[in-house]
Amino acid sequence: MPESPHPFQTLTPSFIMDAVESQGYRCDCRTSALNSYENRVYQVGIEDGQPLIAKFYRPARWSDAQILEEHDFSFELAGHELPVVAPCRNEAGESLFHFEGFRFALYPRQGGHAPEFDNDENLVILGRMLGRIHRIGALRPFTARPTLDCLSFGRRSVQLISADFIPDEYRESYLAVTEQLLQAIDEIFAATPDVRFIRAHGDCHAGNILWRDGAPHFVDFDDARSAPAIQDLWMMLSGERPRQQAQLVQLIKGYREFNDFHSRELWLVEALRALRMLHYSAWLASRWEDPTFPRTFPWFNTVRYWGEHILQLREQLALLEEPPLELPRDL
Repeated sequence: MPESPHPFQTLTPSFIMDAVESQGYRCDCRTSALNSYENRVYQVGIEDGQPLIAKFYRPARWSDAQILEEHDFSFELAGHELPVVAPCRNEAGESLFHFEGFRFALYPRQGGHAPEFDNDENLVILGRMLGRIHRIGALRPFTARPTLDCLSFGRRSVQLISADFIPDEYRESYLAVTEQLLQAIDEIFAATPDVRFIRAHGDCHAGNILWRDGAPHFVDFDDARSAPAIQDLWMMLSGERPRQQAQLVQLIKGYREFNDFHSRELWLVEALRALRMLHYSAWLASRWEDPTFPRTFPWFNTVRYWGEHILQLREQLALLEEPPLELPRDL
């Protein structure tokens, strides 16, 4: 049975180069797809210049206002000499472009490799940079972009999965564990009402940080949203509790050189991790009609996947009942 058509199938090398050249560049016929699923991202060779990164936005995901607010945040951070990769602007000052039904942006190419989260010096540097980013992020709120909360990342995710994806034999177990999780997450957020939501990167994992010349460069603000500061920190923690504790100390050591960090946000770490787990499954489900997803994630939506997912959710529920990570009193 042939695959159903998808809008991204229009993005042939010729189409990509035509879009880039619509902004006054001259391509050298070299295009290569980069690792991206939510949007489509390509490196495009430019005559008499460095290659550009062309990012074509998934139709209907964000409004123009939401995309431009993301761009403006990047420009604001770059204006304070922070190492973020902001989009290119044309002579009219525009950064969001339209071409034959697609919206796209162009970025300078930034080389680098993933940071080493077990390197204490790297963690301190990352903490410093995030402290500076969050200091700017707290100056004003987002008005168009969403907020990371239990409704959008949790309850709506569960609704999508339970309506169309969870196998009958796992439905009862899935609904039971997710209801317990959602209730626990709501209680944790209710117990920390004074946590401030700021403009945050929102998806600050190793793949969105490029390390080069001893410094990190933050890329892909596509998931930028209002969130607690800890949202941009907890994804750098990994392993068992002692390892996470040691990583946290180095991050916050650097962070507090430029910004205050409120220890009460540590209560949110496992709740935010649980929301990400729920949201990730719902993201895969919501994109399943995109032919790239079944090819790239063949293990998703199998009976085995749902059994393992429910087990992971139960383990996460247990973690929500554990005390949070702690910072030394002298930090």
